[in-house]
Amino acid sequence: MNFRRDVVRNRAARFKLGTTTLVEYRRNDGMAKRKASKESKRDLPFEAQLWKAADALRSNMDAAEYKHVVLGLIFLKYISDAFEEQHAKLVVEADSGADPEDPDEYRRINIFWVPPEARWSNLRSRAKDPMIGKIVDDAMLAVERDNPTLKGVLPKDYARPNLDKQRLGQLIDLIGNIGLGDAASRSKDILGRVYEYFLSEFASAEGKKGGQFYTPRCVVRLLVEMLAPYKGRVFDPCCGSGGMFVQSEKFVEAHGGRIGDISVYGQESNHTTWRLAKMNLAIRGIEANLGKEHADSFHRDLHPDLKADYVLANPPFNDSDWRGDLLKEDYRWKYGVPPTGNANFAWVQNFIAHLAPAGMAGFVLANGSMSSNQSGEGEIRKAIIEADLVDCMVALPGQLFYSTQIPVCLWFLTRTKGNGRFRKRPGETLFIDARKLGTMIDRVQRELTDKDIELVAGTYHAWRGDKGAKEYADVAGFCKAATLEDIRGHVHILTPGRYVGAADAQDESEPFELAMKNLVSEWRQLSAQSAALDEQISSSLKGLGHGE
Repeated sequence: MNFRRDVVRNRAARFKLGTTTLVEYRRNDGMAKRKASKESKRDLPFEAQLWKAADALRSNMDAAEYKHVVLGLIFLKYISDAFEEQHAKLVVEADSGADPEDPDEYRRINIFWVPPEARWSNLRSRAKDPMIGKIVDDAMLAVERDNPTLKGVLPKDYARPNLDKQRLGQLIDLIGNIGLGDAASRSKDILGRVYEYFLSEFASAEGKKGGQFYTPRCVVRLLVEMLAPYKGRVFDPCCGSGGMFVQSEKFVEAHGGRIGDISVYGQESNHTTWRLAKMNLAIRGIEANLGKEHADSFHRDLHPDLKADYVLANPPFNDSDWRGDLLKEDYRWKYGVPPTGNANFAWVQNFIAHLAPAGMAGFVLANGSMSSNQSGEGEIRKAIIEADLVDCMVALPGQLFYSTQIPVCLWFLTRTKGNGRFRKRPGETLFIDARKLGTMIDRVQRELTDKDIELVAGTYHAWRGDKGAKEYADVAGFCKAATLEDIRGHVHILTPGRYVGAADAQDESEPFELAMKNLVSEWRQLSAQSAALDEQISSSLKGLGHGE
């Protein structure tokens, strides 16, 4: 009997990602993760170094409060840098009639006019002034006064007694060094990166509350890479701090387009989060219609006539306080009246109602949305499935979100199935089980790597037959193209694990000796971790008086 042949008899189907099989992808990605982890410990990126310095100045201030202090200053530094760059050009052109102190010279090219008292050079020179809090407040008020689109957006409570003015001055000095000595455009790019990084760090520091304004960047990137919003109207009716829009614009630029190729529409019910979004988009130079103020999408839709080419969203999970009892007869409930105790399918139908005839929606929902039959949810899901709207379902791993440790899923819906450029396989839905992807970046947080995102998005584009994509094939334990009949056989439950099945034990591309070596190495690591945990538990028990 050939023992080696028997052990490796069940081979995993090969899924090509370029010339790499799925198993090779996993092996290579694991090596990359370990290398990245070692490098990150040796050399913190600039944004992380800056965060550590800024966080050290926080003292005992709550992260939710400190967030507005820091992000407001970063925003002011950004608009001041952009202003100063244009101001220097106008000084050179003064002989030809240009006026460096004419606000219209800036507004006509979409640069905020910054009055003298709000320019960063003025704040920096007065950073050690005991009145620095009032000086910053006055600067914010002056910017809002001269730029109507920022009215009510900027924080203006730097003079409050509980904000240490010495630390505030140190923070101004710290932020003042961002991009120092670089070209202005480079400085602005760095400021944008810092703002985005700080948003994520504040979300982590705030825990569950932080998840209300920030969707992890890797999740947003996966949504954007799968929807591929090259041109058209992009809508997010629960936009948080605007991360979906930032990543959409990055996608367009990365594929040879320009900022402005997409039109951005959004809405946010929380006033402070709405302000964060306005600043975040302004820093990125993204023009967006977020309404004149914050508003609830269910009860006060600011874009009632909008038909979007793309809907990208991460709505609140399992929201029971959405006042659904007031909307029983709403026009959006085409597939069934959603239960008042859970807004999941109210959000889904809101997205569908705002889709253009050939539009697509990609959004995050709690896993329960895929299988729940409570309060009529199963019937609504069934109606949506039978209307042939469900394009793809992706099960994600747990611990990706700051707001919850439970795993979530991605839904992709499209109105066009078989007629337009979005869907070439009517009556079929792709299921992807990505629960084993991702890498832990700390004790509680997981992140999808670039390779993870490439694998999932590449699978989706291959299945759709998009231009330039690889040939699609089902892979046991990972992806499965299921028919409507298949879904009916599972009583309209959309959990990917029901369709993809179990992965085969081993791929023929992995030699037996290497597989055993990897298995032994993994066993040793787990044994070491187990011993360390036993020691910690024993120590804790001794501390409680229950040890030996």
